[in-house]
Amino acid sequence: MPSNPGRATLATVAASAGVSVATVSKVLNGRSDVAPATRSLVQSLLLEQGYVPPSSRRDLAQATATVELGVDDLCAYSTEVIKGAVEAGAELGVAVVVTYTKDLAGVGGSWARDLVAAGRRAMITLMSAPTSAQLVALSKARLPVVVIDPLNLPDTGVTSVGATNFAGGLSATQHLLDLGHRRIAYLGGPATSTTNQARMHGYRAAMEAAGVPVPAEYVRTPGFCYPHGIEEGAILLDLHPAPTAIFAAGDESAMGAIQAARARGLRIPEDLSVVGFDDTEIATMTSPQLTTVRQPLREMGAVALRTALRLAAGEKIESNHIELATKLVVRGSTLAV
Repeated sequence: MPSNPGRATLATVAASAGVSVATVSKVLNGRSDVAPATRSLVQSLLLEQGYVPPSSRRDLAQATATVELGVDDLCAYSTEVIKGAVEAGAELGVAVVVTYTKDLAGVGGSWARDLVAAGRRAMITLMSAPTSAQLVALSKARLPVVVIDPLNLPDTGVTSVGATNFAGGLSATQHLLDLGHRRIAYLGGPATSTTNQARMHGYRAAMEAAGVPVPAEYVRTPGFCYPHGIEEGAILLDLHPAPTAIFAAGDESAMGAIQAARARGLRIPEDLSVVGFDDTEIATMTSPQLTTVRQPLREMGAVALRTALRLAAGEKIESNHIELATKLVVRGSTLAV
């Protein structure tokens, strides 16, 4: 019986037929100096075991090269990252298969093997990092993984791609300080999120450097989504004194805060200045357009794909964590006081 039924070789076919490797090679090459009965047996075993010549195997792998991209939340942010990965894949001749995995931890133990069997070269996850058990399964399957902007940092040995979140938080808050604001609130993502923590530390660093105290009630960390911005923005605006500016750690939560302000009759930016984070398409779809910190989202997707392919090819990666630069984009949602 073949030692590796998953990939037949000349040796495994020869062993099954009870002949030499040279005889199997002769059959493959159409040589006439093989007995008809032996030829028939070898040909049957080649078909049965699914033998593919090395050259054809390489061609097949190139033709079906795919990378899995697992996404647990389809929003404006993730859409931009996906576009970047898909566009880079098109340039490289690699297909990107996007899978919705709301709970990556819930998949079965055969998950990594199934991905390999389906022809995946590597896996990319967006925001959600694989669990320790899944990292072991991926390692056993020799399937490299790259995590984009993980909410919680995975094992230090896992390659990840993100942005300069601390610098982005610093620049957003400094912009509001430069406009004369001192009552600046922070509306962040989940408290345990590493991206949230980095942006919040940037906010706090700017406030501390300016000698401006931060009341505990001015820091809210519910999440990055629009409903979070509405709910927590309302809480911030009902404080006494209320903030004159809000730095939201996501464009969607910034839009929610703007909606909460308008529900209270406040004008943007005359009564409240708002800064977001991401610079997704929605930042330019509101009136006034949103001042925000731009993450190079498409480039993050492209870098993650290229890095995953490098790992799949056995190349050495210079750093396990890659950070791309952020940039403040000033639009109409902020105003001097």
